[in-house]
Amino acid sequence: MNLFITLLLQVDIEEKIQNAPDKGYEIGVFIGSMLPFVVLVLLAYLIYRYNKNRINKQ
Repeated sequence: MNLFITLLLQVDIEEKIQNAPDKGYEIGVFIGSMLPFVVLVLLAYLIYRYNKNRINKQ
């Protein structure tokens, strides 16, 4: 069920860029598509660093 919902919610970035009213909208779409990835990488790094420091203190 979740897979079905995910497929329905996928956004076609190329179509949004082609129909963009100006260049600012294109930049916003790019940032919006990259932001979740950046947040996940940052979260993974923080968890790694926290666990590494915790192990070194023991």
